[in-house]
Amino acid sequence: MGTSTTTPAVRYLDTASAYDLWSAVYDTDNNFLQALDTLEMQSLLPQLFSNLTSTLPKPWKVVDLGCGTGRNTTHLLSIPEVKEIIALDLSSKMLDVARKRIASASGDTPKVTFQVYDLMASSNPSPPPQDADAIISTLVLEHVPLKEYFAAAKGMLKPGGLLLLTNMHSAMGQISQAGFVDPVTGEKIKAGRSYAHTLGEVVEEARVWGFEVAVRFEERGVTEENWARFGERARKWVGVDVWFGGVLRLVGDGGKKGEAA
Repeated sequence: MGTSTTTPAVRYLDTASAYDLWSAVYDTDNNFLQALDTLEMQSLLPQLFSNLTSTLPKPWKVVDLGCGTGRNTTHLLSIPEVKEIIALDLSSKMLDVARKRIASASGDTPKVTFQVYDLMASSNPSPPPQDADAIISTLVLEHVPLKEYFAAAKGMLKPGGLLLLTNMHSAMGQISQAGFVDPVTGEKIKAGRSYAHTLGEVVEEARVWGFEVAVRFEERGVTEENWARFGERARKWVGVDVWFGGVLRLVGDGGKKGEAA
């Protein structure tokens, strides 16, 4: 007799509900794309602030757009020129984890404000921030159309402001989407609708809204040589581009074409 295997049930949730549920295990479920993104941020963040130094005066206000559990927010705390941090996320449960993480990292942090924010909503509990010097936004763009994303980012930044952006590569996005296995039920949870934006589409739409490339976008894939660095779950992605990231600068008004589209 042959052995049979049971395929886990798949449950699709809206993005906020999925990330609320995911928050309990988000930092411990061995997400290889998050591990790769964390590695790449070690070089992207210094490049962001190096460019910001030559663009806008200190001190700086920085928005963490889609902050999740505060993985990148904690790094902003160590930069003395950053005097105000606004951590935004669609998921209130993710923000709860982020608050605890920030408190554990540095105790009292009056310069960090946490806010539930849905850039696809017509209204939010609190208005989005404005006049930010920089935005960091990692692994977020998969969940939203380009027009809405760049309209929101532009509205938050002052002229000359910078947007550090990373995302799942379209080569991966065409065959996968953000999700996790619920440790309680064993179900595969998929997070809302997924958009497999190509890097070319991202840069083109950014220019419509008045952005230009400030730090060249890089693409990363999983190889036979590096998969083990990111954990066993990366192994099946050998030969596939899975990530891209770079920095954009808001230099013009833009937006007219996007608003008319």
